[in-house]
Amino acid sequence: MKFARLGDPGSEIPVVIAEDRTYDLRSVTSDVNGDFLAADPVGRTRAALDSGALPELADADARRIGSPIARPSAVICVGQNYAAHARESGAEPPTVPILFLKTPNTVVGPDDAVTIPRGSEKTDWEVELGIVIGSRAAYLDSPADSAAHIAGYVVCNDVSERAFQMEVSGGQWSKGKASFGFNPTGPWLVTPDEVDVQNLRLRSFVNGEPRQDSNTNDMIFSVAEIVHHISQYITLEPGDLVLTGTPQGVAFGGKFPYLRAGDVVEIDIEGLGGQRQEFKAWEAQA
Repeated sequence: MKFARLGDPGSEIPVVIAEDRTYDLRSVTSDVNGDFLAADPVGRTRAALDSGALPELADADARRIGSPIARPSAVICVGQNYAAHARESGAEPPTVPILFLKTPNTVVGPDDAVTIPRGSEKTDWEVELGIVIGSRAAYLDSPADSAAHIAGYVVCNDVSERAFQMEVSGGQWSKGKASFGFNPTGPWLVTPDEVDVQNLRLRSFVNGEPRQDSNTNDMIFSVAEIVHHISQYITLEPGDLVLTGTPQGVAFGGKFPYLRAGDVVEIDIEGLGGQRQEFKAWEAQA
């Protein structure tokens, strides 16, 4: 099942996409938020579909695509979770997950323009698999317990400013990760039954030229291990978003130039859809 949110920022309509048709979910929920995801979203939506209670949204294709989840209470990220990316960053692969945070207002629609921060010279792209939490997870006993707390998966672009992240960081990464709009998300929230999450191709392109091309089976720490590990330190709430790391092929590795105004980034993950962002100069958006 695919959930999405369509419409102008702040006025998105929750929808479900079934058999290539888009149905209005507002009779079931006001939004694709933590309350909805914690209360059997698939079962409730399936029952509404089967009963004919959900009207088709006729103009769905004409509406903006928002993030498929409402603003989460937390965005928690795993760094250097692909060995080749760790090495292109000048580090050895980690032996325990590296965690950092992005702010909730980084989460925007998958095709929304992204503003390059004021003074930035090193804005970078990162295609990532995102995990959406479906029920509270705290102190899970084992990775095997993680699946019961996952509502689904999304495509994310973990946009980063590397000078802010590394050169003026003070020893942490969030300065380079938390600019407004630095986490385009979607187009869909895809439920776990729809994908083989540890065998998904993920790719990125800049101005049509290939950059990243890898598979989630190359993760150092699996989805189940990530959720289990985070739960030992942070209580995950329904609707929270977890980013699982990016493969090699980013500008930080030195092979490609950083992003400039007018550049277009496209990313996709097998089964989860694709995104397209044009990068804008800060001055033009101030």
